[in-house]
Amino acid sequence: MSSSSKVVLLPGDGIGPEIVAQAARILALFPHISTTTHLVGGAAIDATGSPFPDTTRDAVSSADAILLGAVGGPKWEGQAVRPEQGLLAMRKHLDLFANIRPVFFPADKCRALSPLKPETLAGFDKSIVVRELVSGIYFGARTEANYSVSEVEAHDQMTYKQSEIARITHLAAHLALASNPPEPVTLVDKANVLATSRLWRKTVTDIMAQSYPQIPFSTCLVDAAAMHMIKDPKKLNGIVLTENLFGDILSDEASVIPGSLGLMPSASLAGLEKGKPGLYEPIHGSAPDIAGQGKANPIGTILSVAMMFRYSLNMPWEAELVEEAVRAAIDAGTVTADLGGSATTAAVGDLIVTLVEAALKTRRRPMTICEKILTDAAIGLQAPGNVTPGDMICVKVDWTLASELTWKGMEKTFDQMGRPKIHDPKRFWLAIDHTVDPKIMHQRSRRR
Repeated sequence: MSSSSKVVLLPGDGIGPEIVAQAARILALFPHISTTTHLVGGAAIDATGSPFPDTTRDAVSSADAILLGAVGGPKWEGQAVRPEQGLLAMRKHLDLFANIRPVFFPADKCRALSPLKPETLAGFDKSIVVRELVSGIYFGARTEANYSVSEVEAHDQMTYKQSEIARITHLAAHLALASNPPEPVTLVDKANVLATSRLWRKTVTDIMAQSYPQIPFSTCLVDAAAMHMIKDPKKLNGIVLTENLFGDILSDEASVIPGSLGLMPSASLAGLEKGKPGLYEPIHGSAPDIAGQGKANPIGTILSVAMMFRYSLNMPWEAELVEEAVRAAIDAGTVTADLGGSATTAAVGDLIVTLVEAALKTRRRPMTICEKILTDAAIGLQAPGNVTPGDMICVKVDWTLASELTWKGMEKTFDQMGRPKIHDPKRFWLAIDHTVDPKIMHQRSRRR
């Protein structure tokens, strides 16, 4: 968990401000998270003339994560400058190449709300649509129709580079490897017709075979995938990897499975590496017809915060607390009208915030391997001996402890930089704090 995290809130248009306000209450439970609010979409057009003003651009560029409500509405339809242009510009500016849309039931009670029959849902667990987001036909060259000529034409060009396909394939594979056993990965394309799809199929197939042979992998044509999503969704359990246009359509189709668009979160990422920002938002639109009436379902936005905790802020335990609180609220019947309830937006937020706050007071985050090893070696630490980041403890250093921390606690660092020999305990502890390059830790310290 980071010592401090900056989150930018972009309420946007329609019901956006209402749902973001409830999700922001979850963020406020964590003192190390600071938030600022900025304009985007139609609200930004009205205030500045731009759907993605410079102040917002600067803010999101330096943020650890961004939470978006929704953009758009009939007020701005048909205008040269549209709210959606701000969203596309932000994705491109931050290189948010991967859109992750999980499709699942936040609570078992939601299965009864699905438009699919129980027998159709049998075996369906969770599908995660991983959609390439900053290339393809949405970003290709286009020619608008000229209605002054006898034969009217319009053109949209779909282009993909192999490097663009490769990077999202690696991301999808790492998501699959987060489960034990790994989730299956299904590539959805139209390789029997489109040249870009044939490039996708060869690139993804080669990468999966060479780099991730332990992950079950298959391919599926997009028309068949659309049918499976409704007729037999269990066939798409796991990771569904696809290009921009197909991902847009399939993820919208899949979103009806849980019973309400208001339930599902999403993340748009520039990678899974630390330091790269992520944009988190519910999958639904701005719903201007119910804006300001307290009818909007905030659960999709709150679950987007859970995704933020997991992918951008290194808070997986806290993400689980939020998901458990959402499950409990649904089971308790405190839901908005789209789920058959009568609760207001604020009432749903009240209960979820109360449940998360109570869990934070009564439960402790599990210790990491490093923390457990340090606690076991601590001097004078009273039982039960739990420690958290920032706690100061006195530890007796010996070679066994150094070896355990090196081999068990820092696998990623040492796998990437080379496993050193431990020569000087002082330099070892500095390396744990990442102030000494592990490659030179075997050398004697100049200051003795």
